[in-house]
Amino acid sequence: RVLFRSVEIGSEALASGTVEPVKVLGVLAMIDDGELDWKIIGIRASDKLAPELNDISCVEAKCPGIISGIREWFRWYKTPDGKPLNAFGYAEKALDKKMALEVIEETHDAWKKLREGKTDKGKLWTGN
Repeated sequence: RVLFRSVEIGSEALASGTVEPVKVLGVLAMIDDGELDWKIIGIRASDKLAPELNDISCVEAKCPGIISGIREWFRWYKTPDGKPLNAFGYAEKALDKKMALEVIEETHDAWKKLREGKTDKGKLWTGN
């Protein structure tokens, strides 16, 4: 199962569930209950910072602490429910835009196979 969630790092707060065009910047490889759960990092395409951010290295240079803040939030966010800390692959580094785009492509291909019935859906609801 390939799964990802996205984190938008723009200068304005967006309501949860907002759908906006984004500029993909990088990805974190979170390990949640033994499963890989990718965290895509992006910025809303119309955000005033978007022209200055083109890859994950730009984020650390222009917005220091953002990546570590995202990582720590995801590390700890389930602990109030008594769950253990989440871990991260790739020595906890945020990977570049190229890798993030590969994750998105792989996930999209897996979704298409699931929707076409070429993958066992198990307990997943697919709307069919």
